[in-house]
Amino acid sequence: MRSVAALLIAVCAAHAAPIDRHALVARHNVTLTNASEQTTLQVGNGEFAFGVDVTGLQTFYGNTMSHWGWHWFPLPAGQRPENFRFEPYDAHGRQVGYATSSKGQEKLYAWLRENPHRINLGRLRLLLDGRPLAAKAISKIQQDLDLWRGVITSRYELGGQPVRVETACHPTLDAVAVKIESPLLAAGRLTMELAFSYGSPGNHGADWTKSDAHTTTLTHTGTCADFARQLDADKYAARLAWAGACELKTTAPHTFTLQPDRKMDALEFVCGFSAAPFAGEFPTLGKVFDESSKHWKNFWSTGGAVDLSGSKDPRWRELERRLVLSQYLLAVNEAGALPPQESGLFNNGWNGKFHLEMHWWHGVHWALWDRWPLFERSLGWYQKILPAARALAQSQGYRGARWPKMVGPDGRDSPSGVGPLLIWQQPHPIYYAHLDYQLHPTRATLEKWRDIVCASAEFMASYAAWDEAARQFVLGPPLKTVPENTDPKTAFNPAFELGYWRFGLRIAQQWRERLGLAREPQWDKVLAGLAPLPQLEGVYLQQAGMTNTYTKWNWEHPSLVGPLGFIPGDGADPAVARATVQKVWQTWQWDRKTWGWDFPLLAMGAARCGLPQTAVDALLHPAARNKFNAAGLSEGGPFPYFPSNGGLLAAVAMMAAGWTGAPDKPAPGFPADGAWTVRWEKLHPLP
Repeated sequence: MRSVAALLIAVCAAHAAPIDRHALVARHNVTLTNASEQTTLQVGNGEFAFGVDVTGLQTFYGNTMSHWGWHWFPLPAGQRPENFRFEPYDAHGRQVGYATSSKGQEKLYAWLRENPHRINLGRLRLLLDGRPLAAKAISKIQQDLDLWRGVITSRYELGGQPVRVETACHPTLDAVAVKIESPLLAAGRLTMELAFSYGSPGNHGADWTKSDAHTTTLTHTGTCADFARQLDADKYAARLAWAGACELKTTAPHTFTLQPDRKMDALEFVCGFSAAPFAGEFPTLGKVFDESSKHWKNFWSTGGAVDLSGSKDPRWRELERRLVLSQYLLAVNEAGALPPQESGLFNNGWNGKFHLEMHWWHGVHWALWDRWPLFERSLGWYQKILPAARALAQSQGYRGARWPKMVGPDGRDSPSGVGPLLIWQQPHPIYYAHLDYQLHPTRATLEKWRDIVCASAEFMASYAAWDEAARQFVLGPPLKTVPENTDPKTAFNPAFELGYWRFGLRIAQQWRERLGLAREPQWDKVLAGLAPLPQLEGVYLQQAGMTNTYTKWNWEHPSLVGPLGFIPGDGADPAVARATVQKVWQTWQWDRKTWGWDFPLLAMGAARCGLPQTAVDALLHPAARNKFNAAGLSEGGPFPYFPSNGGLLAAVAMMAAGWTGAPDKPAPGFPADGAWTVRWEKLHPLP
């Protein structure tokens, strides 16, 4: 543990002068001059996000998505989910079924993967003379995202006439406000269209070809219109409210246009979406813009901050840009009531479902950047699906609760050749509980997490199998390791999972002791007898027996650097861990299917192992999967890949504020050679 004196030195160094937070944020405002779907800007509140193209609406691209908007296709005729056949795997002489094969049940397999799927709630776009715009009609583009206010301002010319559009989102209502200014409005040439689609598991969450498969019921009163939406058994509501004399027309099924009076040179409206019909007061455009400004000013003024502007290393600005934009993007996309999908609310990757092994990368940074409530919003979902997780474990002959991998809000695991066999998400809820207790060391925290921690540990102890020949507990087979690139029928004793298993069981026993309960004997038995982390010639291997780790399998996730990095070293030897980080850095094929969070993973390992220069170089590695575009969106996987953004924030927080057992010096994860000046506020150390 760091001494009190050392902590005071670190705090004083970090807080010698308050960070000018407005200057920090404003120097990374986004300006775009070209139209590209890859740099779609968004406004949102964590539960709802509205993506806009360069017109300030969704004239060419952009999605409207939420954490509550889901749709189920009807089951194929004659199919029932309970009739799915599981593929048997040998688990130390016992047959265990996994949902990994579609053979002979292709329709049901596809239905289970695709349902439920997140939906695109509605499209708002501009029309010129009643027709969709062509991209080539737009010229002189300048689009600015004011991060401090959460407002996008889009300026361009359309047919030689200027257009200015401002877009903002309400911080607590799922509503977007838009103000359009142009001479084309008074000329009667420019109108706004609101359209609704059928649901789709595809990337945009919308199927515009099935107008007969859903209904839209309009109720129009004065300057407000309500839309009741129904897609099969699923329902939601939308509301459009405008200022001034405008005419709302139904122009096609599920399609409505708002035409301003010819005396108007500005069109102002608010469009909201809700799981239930709207009730109560609906905000005006001015109210939405005011609330957005207050919200984002408060967001940036509180929570953690890192200022690198005093650094001599020329890369400081790019690293700081990534940090600032990542905070905005994750607050827009990933602060809702469910664990986020890997592309947040930007599009519909993996049918809109979320991957629980990625929840750590999406969310742990909230705790480290002093924004725990934004993480906590999604954590209650584990309690909600605990019965389903218990049932999954029981169906496979295990005790406790087995957390699924690729899921929707119902908590049902999706079939896949990989997902059902992964195990490294199992200790995650114990880690989250540990974070919560570090921030809130109360009896209430212990009770809140009691069932989750104990059920997780019970499964972990049950899953570990006793190998009589080796006289030790082992993990797998079958299992899919973190890299997912080897045969699950032969994979066993992966280094990262062995370390994480030790961490989870250790924390679970501490949890019981804090509650005044006796330690669980079986958990201690597994802890004492668990196989050691596999190693050869002074470095760790990805898994036991993989002697060619650094020559054949040196691609995909380098999870073997995780036991002393991601976690605080349970079962790890510091000298071997340090040598492993160095070996991975030297030999890994960084341009062969790495993923965006691999770079912060390595940075965390390098920092804990006393290799701060490697830590910084890992964060800024030039590999293709470690790029962040002009909007701050990561190209580290299926686009966009938000685990990259969350991982970056988590790694930099620990490099600045430290970790369990960190050296007694400021910013211990950064080089102390004068190249980096790291000023930070309100960060928390990594466990």
